[in-house]
Amino acid sequence: MALIREILRSDLKDLTLVAYGGADVGMLCAAGKVKKLVFAFVSLDFIPLEPYFRKARQAGELEVMEIDEGMMLLGLRAAAMNVPFIPTAVGLGTDVLTHSPDIKLVSSPYADGRDWVAMPALKLDAALIHVDRADARGVCQIEGPDHYMDDLFVRAAQKSFVSCDELVDSAHFHANPQAARQVFWERNLTTGVVHVPGGAHPSSCAPLYGFDVPHFQRYNASASEEGGWQRYYDEFIRDGEAAYLDKVGGLDALRQLPLPVF
Repeated sequence: MALIREILRSDLKDLTLVAYGGADVGMLCAAGKVKKLVFAFVSLDFIPLEPYFRKARQAGELEVMEIDEGMMLLGLRAAAMNVPFIPTAVGLGTDVLTHSPDIKLVSSPYADGRDWVAMPALKLDAALIHVDRADARGVCQIEGPDHYMDDLFVRAAQKSFVSCDELVDSAHFHANPQAARQVFWERNLTTGVVHVPGGAHPSSCAPLYGFDVPHFQRYNASASEEGGWQRYYDEFIRDGEAAYLDKVGGLDALRQLPLPVF
């Protein structure tokens, strides 16, 4: 989210996003920076639909490819494997194919003789990732129980930019065998690392902190208010990341946020 906020402060626009989306997608939609969205869902977890995404989608402001979660996973995996597509049964018999004419069927060369969905590779220019800790070389550790397919996003991308809650010396990974087992991609795939404590807020970074329910509720309510996005931007985003962290209570307050239970 810290990287998203930096994009919001920039002049980047006409973006094509590929995301299992949340507030990242919604904020970029609210700022008018999204041209096309490839997505399986855009949610705030306990709030089923991201409010600014919903407004942009209902207003027809976006080009979209709406696909199944499994199809997105396979599209990223195909890009990671450098193959043009992966055949799958996911999507057969659904309107995903009706509304996504770019997704084709492929005939099996084997005895089954069936047609399968050929999920195309979702090749990315850049992946934006947040991790628990990293070193300056690009070794990244995700300590939480779910790494949300971050490794596939990294492998599908030409460049990967990582924000981390803790910047550690490389010796950390040699001294802690458990940490080494929580590294999911090679450091040469990490293009750059920036140290941003609390950088996942208002989302979670387990086990360091959970997501900020009151902040999400305030953000969600702003979408129903006249000028709500501009007020949210002016209060929380405009003045930079240090000011953002101060306005949401500081790092100590973030570390008190309870972890979500799914």
